[in-house]
Amino acid sequence: AYLMYTSGSTGRPKGTAIEHHSAVTLLRWAADVFSDAAIAGVLASTSICFDLSVFEMFVPLSRGGKIILAQNALQLPWLPAAEQVTLLNTVPSAMMELLRIQGVPASVRIVNLAGEPLQRKLVQQIYQHPNIEKVYNLYGPSEDTTYSTFALIEKADLRPPSIGHPISNTQVYLLDAELQSVSDGTAGELCISGDGLARGYLGRPDLTAEKFIPDPFGVGRRLYRTGDL
Repeated sequence: AYLMYTSGSTGRPKGTAIEHHSAVTLLRWAADVFSDAAIAGVLASTSICFDLSVFEMFVPLSRGGKIILAQNALQLPWLPAAEQVTLLNTVPSAMMELLRIQGVPASVRIVNLAGEPLQRKLVQQIYQHPNIEKVYNLYGPSEDTTYSTFALIEKADLRPPSIGHPISNTQVYLLDAELQSVSDGTAGELCISGDGLARGYLGRPDLTAEKFIPDPFGVGRRLYRTGDL
């Protein structure tokens, strides 16, 4: 379906090869979670070089919604179609700045936050806008087609936001160096299996074999080792 190059700042860029069925997995999950009204107008402000753009473009267009284009999220208050935006899909730092400049239109109902750690203080600030109905915290590497887990952060929940549970057709494990499940309270590597996994890294069979390994919990499945603890 497409190639997404990642980690160019830390070394040789890796071309992550995403197949059509993996992108469809993301779209099907989104169809179960977000209503047609929620995605009637999605701000598309993320560069197509980054995987958040996959959600911003294809989720609304696959459901009859529209995308409102912007060079970056901070342009939102000055867009002619700003009042048509119903869903924001961005990083916490950008959302914090939008709140600071009072740049969130009254039309926005849903806020998706990903790509950076989410603090409870920011969630509380978002919910101070009476039009905001839901705030989601999302996590996922490009190697698993944008999003792997999600959590609805309730207005009354004062706990630190978690990354939630896996999206549909996805399995997430916390494993030790021997690929065994860790006990509660023990740090482990976050590993992902399911229909959203990429084919691998273009032209990098060695790295593909290192990061995409046989899933010890499912015959014929693969497991992606994120390196995240």
